Amino acid sequence: MEPISLLMVTGVLFVGSHLLLSHPLRAPLADRMGEHGFQIVYSIVAIATFILVVQAWRGMPAEPPLWAVGDGLWIVASLIILFASILFMGSLVGNPALPAPNAAAAAQGPPRGVFAITRHPMMWGFALWALAHVLVVPTPGQIVLSAIIAFLALAGSAGQDVKKARLMGDAWRHWAARTSFVPFARQIGGRGGWGDAIPRPHALLGGLVLWLAATWAHGALGYMVAGIWRWVG
Repeated sequence: MEPISLLMVTGVLFVGSHLLLSHPLRAPLADRMGEHGFQIVYSIVAIATFILVVQAWRGMPAEPPLWAVGDGLWIVASLIILFASILFMGSLVGNPALPAPNAAAAAQGPPRGVFAITRHPMMWGFALWALAHVLVVPTPGQIVLSAIIAFLALAGSAGQDVKKARLMGDAWRHWAARTSFVPFARQIGGRGGWGDAIPRPHALLGGLVLWLAATWAHGALGYMVAGIWRWVG
């Protein structure tokens, strides 16, 4: 099998198993083996299929880029990663989409910060990470890998809307009615204020620290130097 085909196949296994176990198969399997047993199976399948994707990615041969990458694209990609980091860190506090005991209570509050931007800030952070990598590593293999990650993040978010509506009922439906799936859709459509979408201090500071650390590690681990470190030092 060609390396790119193997990457696609392992990507389908990874995404397909994750979506199946997260949604249609979750309830019947959890009823049969218990929640703890299901979580063990889910984790084993997720780790195993992810390892397959990583191994297929490592087996990709060197590929010529599909377009030239200069400082302009690196700046755009670095800013996208910074924004993605802010969304991710902001999603860790007061997120009704996370499986937390106080999820319903969090959904009653007014959407602020990253949740005024999108009700799925963590998943959009992953999708934007994937987009940024395509911009600066425009090879067929990277495009396939990024598509796998972005599709899982966004399809998983759509599935989460359905699951949360079933589990949380009106609490989630009320939250969904006051938030948007697509970032800044409410602000652009005139249904939300731009001031509400200013990320909170923990998201801004945490996102900045994550961005600096992750982009520094990118070069320190032997990959391409990324972020501000391309122009500093």
